[in-house]
Amino acid sequence: MTGKPRLAGLAMCVLMAGALGACGKQQATKPAVDTAKVADAILVDVHQLVEQFNARDAEGAVSHDAPDYVGMFHGMPNVKGPAEDLVVTRQQVADPAVRVVVSDETVDVAASGDMAVYRATYAYTFTDPTSQQPATEHGNWLMGYKVQPDGSWKLAWGVVSDTGPAAVAAPAVAPPTAAGPG
Repeated sequence: MTGKPRLAGLAMCVLMAGALGACGKQQATKPAVDTAKVADAILVDVHQLVEQFNARDAEGAVSHDAPDYVGMFHGMPNVKGPAEDLVVTRQQVADPAVRVVVSDETVDVAASGDMAVYRATYAYTFTDPTSQQPATEHGNWLMGYKVQPDGSWKLAWGVVSDTGPAAVAAPAVAPPTAAGPG
């Protein structure tokens, strides 16, 4: 009977050694993401979107949207999906004065390489509905990009927030003067 317990003990040692060996193996890791390359691609995409918008190409501008895109604009309900975005964008580009200019652009890319955030300030020129004259709104533009199953980057969401009119400086107050003998 000494053979069977010895064989069972040997089999147990082999199984445990195999299990411990499997614990030490590293799982295959994804290659490091070149975040600078992704950031450059996002900037190219945004510049193309702005160019298409300024050329009044609503379909081209909306082609940057992911299927689950959500647009959040001050003073209006959220825009859900490219179809709703196309309706809004067509209305905007029908305005002969429409133009958007971006500046102070920054792109932050997640180390995982699956998400990026674009932020910038904007100047949006449009026809004021009250005065019927061109007016320019200034604000902040924040957009989230997600990598798609085909490897492309698309807009998952966008937030447009105007910064309101520039603050008016308070009038300077003269320093008090000492009263002299009277």
